[in-house]
Amino acid sequence: MEHTFPDILPILPEIFLAVAAIGLLIGGAFSDEEAVPTISLLAIFSIVGAIAIMLVFTPLRTTFDGAFIQDGFSRYLKILTLLAAGFCVAMSTAYARHQSFPRFEYPVLIMLATVGMMLMISANDMIGVYLGLELQSLSIYVVVSINRDSTRSTEAGLKYFVLGALSSGMLLYGISLIYGFTGSTQFNGIAAGMAADGVGLGVVFGIVFVIAGLAFKVSAVPFHMWTPDVYEGAPSPVTAFLAAAPKVAAMALFTRVMIDAFQPAADQWQQIVVFLSIMSMVLGAFAAITQTNIKRLMAYSSIGHIGYALIGLAAGTEGGIVSVVIYMTVYLATTLGAFACILAMRRADEGMVEDINDLAGLVRTKPWMAAAFTMLLFSLAGIPPMVGFFGKFYVFLAAVEADMIPLAVIGVLSSAVAAYYYLRIIKIMMIDEPRDRFEPMAGELRVILALSGAFSILFFLVWTPILSAATTAAQSLF
Repeated sequence: MEHTFPDILPILPEIFLAVAAIGLLIGGAFSDEEAVPTISLLAIFSIVGAIAIMLVFTPLRTTFDGAFIQDGFSRYLKILTLLAAGFCVAMSTAYARHQSFPRFEYPVLIMLATVGMMLMISANDMIGVYLGLELQSLSIYVVVSINRDSTRSTEAGLKYFVLGALSSGMLLYGISLIYGFTGSTQFNGIAAGMAADGVGLGVVFGIVFVIAGLAFKVSAVPFHMWTPDVYEGAPSPVTAFLAAAPKVAAMALFTRVMIDAFQPAADQWQQIVVFLSIMSMVLGAFAAITQTNIKRLMAYSSIGHIGYALIGLAAGTEGGIVSVVIYMTVYLATTLGAFACILAMRRADEGMVEDINDLAGLVRTKPWMAAAFTMLLFSLAGIPPMVGFFGKFYVFLAAVEADMIPLAVIGVLSSAVAAYYYLRIIKIMMIDEPRDRFEPMAGELRVILALSGAFSILFFLVWTPILSAATTAAQSLF
């Protein structure tokens, strides 16, 4: 049997980013600490280069015997993931100037994790899913515990590693069951096997285990246990990264597996996704109310937002997938801006502070930061006319169109409850007596906050191309 070399053009951005990461790793190993800002800057340029390669040189087709697919869906979600990674590297350079933060390894690990995420998004085979997930996870385990002098950081990394290993085992077990009962690991082969032989009990068990593994990666309830502790314990730039890029990539993978591989079993998996969605929205809304640490609050907030995004997936329609893509775009933009504000919570005598009450009276000490943060919190709460309202509107509309009205009603009620803890932060910033002034905000954080705030309020200027791209992305899955 003749073997031909696989077509590498569809996977060119991943190859470029991996080679760049290895080059920066070698460069960092032979340089001193003064080269760290340069390495971070080169990492950002490499990420921008990967986006350019994807837009200009990468064709939309499959390669590696159909195991890797480059289509409209993967292109859109990969660009989101790359943008998130680039902004998070920029945030870390601002943080490192004032805090003792590890050296050149951080941007390199972020790049390698991003390669894993890109492979996840384009995976069209269960083996590719696992390889992408593990490359992402192994990099993130190290990144979470990268601050070796911090007990909290080490503890967070260990928790994430142990629970991540458990979820990977569940995912692998599910994949083995699916392969055993359908005779294929490729998504189209799995779908064809289910369509031909029906969805038996063994296949359903396999789907349950695969969903459990994927739910851990998006931190959906009841697989969310690691999220608050890891968000709180990890260094703040790492928490920003965890809340942004891996969420987008994991949600993209979740969507592709459900729609491409498990479509014939939609009646079975939709019930599970509805349960995950409701539990995530409710827990995210109520558990955040009692939080005093802003990073833990953002952890429960992200759990709630994943619940809203899962509404669109539960609908299982093209409109539902459009709503998922739009929601993750909005979530990413607002979350990055919120973490730019959290990273700016630094005083000369105390260093980084994380208590919500430290924001007291911010409107009088830093009015611009308070105004931008307020806009982002309104957006996260889904209050019109901010962009967050339209993200939620699309997922609720998808649920109503799919005759899942109770799910939409629960989503609206959860959103109303969640608005309380966002409004509480705004009340603390606007009404409470001011505390000591924060240090001046770093230039990188100012840029990210300005872009995020501008998107939250001026989104209508770019809404048509975003909606068009999201629609194209969803159509490529169907």
